[in-house]
Amino acid sequence: MTLSKASGNIKLIGHLSVLGAYTIFGFNIIICKELTNTGLVSSLGLFCFRSVGACLLFWLISLFLPKEKVPFKDLCGIFVASMLGFLLTQLAYLESSKFTTPLDTSIITSTTPIFTMFVAAIALKEPITLKKAGGVALSFVGVILLVLNTISVHGNGITQSKPIGILLMIGNCLFFASYLGIFRPLIQRYHVVTFMKWIFLFSTIVAVPLNFNELTHLPFSKMSTSYWLELGYIIVFATFIAYFLLPIGQKQLRPTVVSLYTYVQPLIGMVTSIYLGMDRLTWQKVVAAVLVFTGAILVNKSRARENEK
Repeated sequence: MTLSKASGNIKLIGHLSVLGAYTIFGFNIIICKELTNTGLVSSLGLFCFRSVGACLLFWLISLFLPKEKVPFKDLCGIFVASMLGFLLTQLAYLESSKFTTPLDTSIITSTTPIFTMFVAAIALKEPITLKKAGGVALSFVGVILLVLNTISVHGNGITQSKPIGILLMIGNCLFFASYLGIFRPLIQRYHVVTFMKWIFLFSTIVAVPLNFNELTHLPFSKMSTSYWLELGYIIVFATFIAYFLLPIGQKQLRPTVVSLYTYVQPLIGMVTSIYLGMDRLTWQKVVAAVLVFTGAILVNKSRARENEK
C-alpha cells in the first residue's frame, strides 16, 4: 500500500468517524428535547447522568489498554478542554432546549463552523478571506431573523423559541467551536480513550457536587421505561460513542473540516422534529435556514490553506 493511499484511508476513517458522531448528535436534539420537557430532571441533572455514565465507560475500557502517562501540564489543558467541550457546551445546550424548538436548534447549530473559523484564525493563524466574511454576515442575518420571529410560547410545550434559548444555543456553538479550534494538538498526543477518560472525569468532578442535592432526591418512580431508554441513548450513544468517534476525526482533519459535519445535525433534527409533529415549518424559518446554510457553505468553501481538505 502506497503512502498516499494509506493517508487517504486514514482520512476516510476520520471523515466516517465525524459523520457518525454528528448523525448521533442529530437524533440527540429530539431526544434531549423530550427529556427536558418532562421536567423530571434538571439540565444539570441530565448532564451529570451523561458525564458519570461516559466517565465510567471510558475508565473501564482504559483498563484493557496500554497505560499512557499524562503530565500535569497536559492535565490542566484537558481540564480546560473538558469545561469548554463538554460541561459548558452541554449545559448551554440542555438549558436552551427549554426555550427553543428542535427546528430552531438545528438551524443555529449550523453556525458552529463560523465560530470555528474565528477560533482557527486566532489559534492556528488562519486568515479570514472576503468569502468567509460574507458567509459570516449571511449566517448572522439568518440567526437575527430567527430571534425576531421566534418569541412566543403556547400551552405546555414550546411552539416558538424565545430569544434566551437562541442566545444559549449560540453560546453552545461558541464553546464547542473553541474546543474544536484550540485543542487539536493536545488531542493528537494521546489515545482517544486516554483523552476522553480525563475529559469526563473532570466534568464529573465539577458537575456532581453542584447537583448533589438533586441527585440524591431523584423521582425514580416517575421515570417510565421510555424515559430510561432515551436517557440510555444520550449516555451510551450521544455521549460515550459520539465522543469516542469525534476525537478520531479531530486527529485526522482540520477543525474547520470537522465543524463542517455539523450540517448533518440540522438536517436530521429538522426532518425528524417536523415528522414527529414537534415543530412546524414557516417561511421565516426557511429563509433563516437558507441564509445560515449558505453563509456556512461560503465559509467552508473559502480555503484558508491549500492543504486543507
